[in-house]
Amino acid sequence: MNQKHHVGPRMSLVALALAQAFATQAMAQQAPAETNTVLVTGIRASAQSSLAVKRNSMEVVDSISAEDIGKLPDPNVEETLTRVPGVQGYRYGGEGASPSGNGSGLTIRGLSGQTASQVNGRASFTAGSREFNLEDAIPGMIAGVDVYKNPSAEHIEGGIGGLVNIRTRKPSDFKGPTASISTNARYNDLAKKVDPELFGLFANRYDLGGGSRIGVMAAFAFQKSTGRSDSNPANRGPDFRRVIGADTPEYAQLAAANTGNNPGQPMAKYVGRNDVGYLAPVTMRPTSATVGANTPDTSILTPAQAANIISTTAVNANLFQETIMRQRRGLNLAADYRVDNTLRFYAESNYTGYLYHQNYRFVWADTGNNLRNLQTAPFAVTESMVNRNFNGGSDDVLSSRRLLGGTWQDSAIRLWGGDEHSPYTTWIAAGGAEWNPTSALFLKADFSYIKSDRRQDNRRVEMAGAAGLAWDVTRYADGEPHKMTYGGPSLSDPKNFVFSGFPLGWQHWDDKGNATALDGAYTLESGFFDKIKFGTRYATQQSQYTNRGNFWSLTTDGKPLAADRSNAIPVPSKTDMLQTSPTNYMRGLAGYSGGYIVWNPDRLLGNQVKEQFPASNMPDQDNFPENVAARRFMKESTLAGYLVGDFSAFDESLKGNVGVRVVRTRSTAVAKNRDTTQPGTPLVDYSRTTTYTNVLPTFNATYDLAKDFLARFGFGRGMTRPDLGSLNPSIAYDAGLGTANIGNPDLRPQTADSYDFSLERYFSATNFVSAAVFDKQIKGFFSPVAQCMTVPFAPLYSGATSNGCTNGQYLTSKQVNAAPGYARGVEVAGQWFFGGDNWWKNFGVAGNYTYVKTSNPVNYGTPAAPVWITSQQPYTSKNSYSISGLYEDNKLSGRLVYTWRSSQLLGAVNPINPLGSGYVGAYGLLDASLNYAIDDRLTLSLNASNLTDKAPNRYVGEAPYFEPSLLGQYFDNGRNISVGLRYKF
Repeated sequence: MNQKHHVGPRMSLVALALAQAFATQAMAQQAPAETNTVLVTGIRASAQSSLAVKRNSMEVVDSISAEDIGKLPDPNVEETLTRVPGVQGYRYGGEGASPSGNGSGLTIRGLSGQTASQVNGRASFTAGSREFNLEDAIPGMIAGVDVYKNPSAEHIEGGIGGLVNIRTRKPSDFKGPTASISTNARYNDLAKKVDPELFGLFANRYDLGGGSRIGVMAAFAFQKSTGRSDSNPANRGPDFRRVIGADTPEYAQLAAANTGNNPGQPMAKYVGRNDVGYLAPVTMRPTSATVGANTPDTSILTPAQAANIISTTAVNANLFQETIMRQRRGLNLAADYRVDNTLRFYAESNYTGYLYHQNYRFVWADTGNNLRNLQTAPFAVTESMVNRNFNGGSDDVLSSRRLLGGTWQDSAIRLWGGDEHSPYTTWIAAGGAEWNPTSALFLKADFSYIKSDRRQDNRRVEMAGAAGLAWDVTRYADGEPHKMTYGGPSLSDPKNFVFSGFPLGWQHWDDKGNATALDGAYTLESGFFDKIKFGTRYATQQSQYTNRGNFWSLTTDGKPLAADRSNAIPVPSKTDMLQTSPTNYMRGLAGYSGGYIVWNPDRLLGNQVKEQFPASNMPDQDNFPENVAARRFMKESTLAGYLVGDFSAFDESLKGNVGVRVVRTRSTAVAKNRDTTQPGTPLVDYSRTTTYTNVLPTFNATYDLAKDFLARFGFGRGMTRPDLGSLNPSIAYDAGLGTANIGNPDLRPQTADSYDFSLERYFSATNFVSAAVFDKQIKGFFSPVAQCMTVPFAPLYSGATSNGCTNGQYLTSKQVNAAPGYARGVEVAGQWFFGGDNWWKNFGVAGNYTYVKTSNPVNYGTPAAPVWITSQQPYTSKNSYSISGLYEDNKLSGRLVYTWRSSQLLGAVNPINPLGSGYVGAYGLLDASLNYAIDDRLTLSLNASNLTDKAPNRYVGEAPYFEPSLLGQYFDNGRNISVGLRYKF
């Protein structure tokens, strides 16, 4: 096998395994005496390193190692992790990202939002979340990532889906002076923007004599990218309408009564035309809970009228164009002092700063009810689609056709120019000591502090059509993307618009935490057990949330925009504040290509809008008033202890561990609620404190069936605590309808008993195949339910509308721990590098396939009378795979990776109405990278993402059970290409 690594000495498999075993044990909060590591580079070396972690671990773990200093396989950490079997990721705006803007954004073995996050073995989080937002992570800063799918008892609890541990580099990774620097230029072919990337590292080790030494390391990174997200969102739900031809007597009667027309656009002008139809709203049947929900009331219609009911699902004429700018900054400082072979002190600090910055330009079309050249297509909407056929009996067809397209007459147009700044910062400082007082005893103390801050500042200027203006809007809900055009006054001419409002969305999460961990290990000289590991950990997390969202009218008198525009401010009065949108919207494939005017997003920052509209009475941005009622505070402390025994038998053919972790959780949640039962309705603190204890046993065993052929079994009980927002005891109620929403600080963690079995065959240091089955039995799924209850701080309900409750109670929705569910499936993986003297000796292949089935129970009844449905877990695909083609010789290396996944549910399922849910259709992405070693120190690199220009398009329906192929939102994100140089010494 002809391979050469240009940095560091060559490494035997045994040495590599020892090095990675050390890294794995450090991740588990305890480590043996320091083992010298050596630096390896290249695709094969990275594959060796990752495979050694998988093979030598006693747990179910997959790992990815950097190919070189500052060179993770992909320009985005989340995208790299989707190469791991059982791991699925989400891409937004052309990059791996979290669907909700926080958390890992990963689905591990069918479970999303249920991942524990660690950095160098320490729990990490992003403000407002329990998980670290991997969107923040900078690839250049990372030495490797480990995914533990069934962690043992010594690992910190918190994720039933899995545990993701990010490893940064340490001083002990280097034997002498080492420096590396890389610079890249990144380009998106839709945004047409070039951005810089920069990474640098320096490390050294100084021998002080007598066996003592000091190691230091410093690394920094800066990464910027600009992408685009063009889309054309449509509506969900059945949205029944009845078609009334303009040439019918009924239409003439409606026109005479001046009913159902748009402001200032009488229906009379269409009377008698045979090319215009009126989409009349349909009266729905009276409902009791879900009985009859979303069902047209045909009892008040003639058979001919009922026959003209159609569904207008997945038809709107809106246009979204977003420029997404991401900026990442990172700093990693580390030092260690080895007094001798028995005592070591260390300290490290990791800082990550991430800015999600978006300029958006939206066109909203408020389509009229008069549609010219109406076209329909066959599509049967049944009771099961709109209310799950709650009544039982036959699954009746409610409408047999859907709206395909046409031209809406007399539509209103609204234009938005907006800006979102979402900065995230996370800083971790840690230090500790490792001590071997005897050859058998190892002790470790680790202290860490984490500070995380997140803000979201989303502001925009909205414009509306000038007085008397209307548009004819055409959209055809056929093909991908849907075609649409805007006829009438020019969307690029300022005189056709007036200003209307300035909405501000402003949120702030301010979190901090600390942890003290004491760990130890004692090696036994004889007996079944080889080593006893033990430890305790005390940790806290605090989270403070504030909100300053508001709205100001941009009119001459500061009041809402009048229908006749009598208080309007014309857009031409502020042309220097405007911007014309790009004219390559969806590359021209959607009919309309852009070029409309909006408020320049860059002119939204600071006090620029305030200065332009003094009548709005808008304060300085530093004095935006807080919505005190939205303020909340959360403090949680945990005390955990664990005991684990490593064992071996049959000449070490059988190895494993058995242990238990016990954790006590105490949480206090405080919300501001308005007490409307008291004079003056004061805001009061509503505080709730809860405590609970979880016992988490684990067992792992590996048996060598033959040389290099092993069977692995794992059992573990894990837990995932509720997200911080769900524990917020805030209260909102509607005194007119008798409904309420309330947070639930009494939520308990979801728990899962996880079983794993795998067969793994290792042919060499790089070549293997494996097959695994897994089953997670989950208890306590979080699910919203409605129940009658007396609401604190609210008067007894006395409204005229029946809410189904008695004695002044409200029909209240809140999250509860629901019925049990599961996630189970199969993983198959393999990797092969060819050797010998043949032409294919420098080639390799790698791939994996995952099948996962989940059961997520959702109750849309009440606790007393539950009505359960079973849905797929959000963001989970039943089938997914990744396949890579690899090449490496002494100068050139590269990989081509195709990752595919089947459809996935988009967020939570609509419990009553499947047509109200959404899903992402099946899609695949093709990525590539190429590296050329100019000499032993300088390397030229090229990376390309999304070569086939695909995106996660959204559809109306409920994957995987109900997928009617109704396109809801088509996306175009473009391709990303980067080229750079990497120098190391």
